[in-house]
Amino acid sequence: QVQLVESGGGLVRPGDSLRLSCRVSGNIDSFGLAAWYRQVPGKQRELVAQISRGGGYSYADSVNGRFIISRDVTTNTVYLQMDIVKPEDTAVYYCYRNNQYWGRGTQVTVSS
Repeated sequence: QVQLVESGGGLVRPGDSLRLSCRVSGNIDSFGLAAWYRQVPGKQRELVAQISRGGGYSYADSVNGRFIISRDVTTNTVYLQMDIVKPEDTAVYYCYRNNQYWGRGTQVTVSS
């Protein structure tokens, strides 16, 4: 059984940095699609950043230049480095892997 476990969320101040991690429990292709989504109450889940199977990177305009997605294929872990965070980054962040698997989410709150 495959499980994705996110960690690293929390309460931070505007301008701070935060790193989210998504660890895979189970056997899935390490090179498959890896993505982070986020969702706030009352809104649709939105794509934040992804690494395609071919190695292409893409980011939402709202985070481009501030967030970096990366992965360690040896541990099958995906990261989201979040820098210069803003209050509008407040959301539950979800890991998505291989066009199939979702994590349960980790809350990020940016507030002074």
